[in-house]
Amino acid sequence: MTAGPISPEGIEKILAVTRALALPFDLETLLGTIAAVACDVLHAERSSVWLHDSAAGELVLDVASDLRGVRLPIGTGLVGACARDRAPINVPDCYADPRFDREVDQRSGFHTRCSVTLPLVDPRGELLGVMQVLNRAGGPFDRSDLQLAEAVAAQCALALSRTRMTEALIAGERMRRELELAQVVQRSTLPQLLPRVAGYDLHATFLPASLTGGDTYDIATLPQGLLLVLGDAAGHGIAPALSVTQMHAMLRMALRLGADLETAFVQVNDQLAQTLSDGRFVTAFIGLLDLESHRIRYLSGGQGPILHFRALTRDCVRHTSTSFPMGAMPIVTLKPPVSIELAPGDILALLTDGVYEYEDPAGEQYGVERVARFLVAHHGEAVAPLAAALLDDVQAFAGGRIQEDDITMVLVKREPAG
Repeated sequence: MTAGPISPEGIEKILAVTRALALPFDLETLLGTIAAVACDVLHAERSSVWLHDSAAGELVLDVASDLRGVRLPIGTGLVGACARDRAPINVPDCYADPRFDREVDQRSGFHTRCSVTLPLVDPRGELLGVMQVLNRAGGPFDRSDLQLAEAVAAQCALALSRTRMTEALIAGERMRRELELAQVVQRSTLPQLLPRVAGYDLHATFLPASLTGGDTYDIATLPQGLLLVLGDAAGHGIAPALSVTQMHAMLRMALRLGADLETAFVQVNDQLAQTLSDGRFVTAFIGLLDLESHRIRYLSGGQGPILHFRALTRDCVRHTSTSFPMGAMPIVTLKPPVSIELAPGDILALLTDGVYEYEDPAGEQYGVERVARFLVAHHGEAVAPLAAALLDDVQAFAGGRIQEDDITMVLVKREPAG
């Protein structure tokens, strides 16, 4: 029997962890932060981080208040078993478990009662290390604690992977390598392959104006429905790229932990409001498509217009945002989500300002009306060639003028009947 969705309080804790670990850290500071947040979230006495030395096939204790540099072979002790099997281990009585290695306790003078041990694995599947949390206040860790610990470990692994990559890349030509890193981090949040959804044609285009952009998108199947995200941070470059990456990570985590659309939107917005510096914000469309009713429920923080081509009437309906840009301020009252039903042949078009505000040599913008007319004229095409043709039309309109803003498009088309 598996544990149910994490409570709103648990989701809020995980988002706080995501926000805390999104800050730039050197490796030593990051490891200390990981240990501290793990203890705080799980109400534990101690947490340690063991880093994987792949060349030696060992784990090295890098974070503990009284011991450093202890080495364990893969497979030795609870930590080594966790690294070998890459699976969490929850032990209510460590001294009763034959896998428990008492040597660390003997050297430190600490007495371990219970523990939860989790692998830290990067998005490519490589083992980074192991996190171990000891002695929960009030007794052994339960299934809810383990679920919360796994979410913490996932965020810690992402932060650790990012920090290691950062330290490797910024040695040398600092600015160029920071830009390259931001691009890698940002693009790593974008879906590599779009899901295949029966009865729907899906497409996304991401074209940053510089090496890194302030846009992001997501299309993913979740228990709540098909997730559709389009985000745009003010400006382009490193800072906006990290802003949308942070928003994207927190949103994915909240929804995959079972939050509904409204809860995820409010909690991510409020975390961004605490994190982003003055004058920085993210406009974002966040929608969930029910594949049975073909109805999209969405909330939009400053992202618009949202275009809905209706095949029956051969026209485009414009929908506006439901609130101010995300991160601008905490949400006190949330307007209800907007609902859009997609009939056969209908298209939902989510485009960032880079399309609408692309200017020709005279300074005239491409504009919403041209996009709407283009959708009406080309609605019979599949969405991938439609997107490519729209981009060609925008660039032809620009007459060779350099792209000054990021361009991102998410197109969702319900297949025509028959």
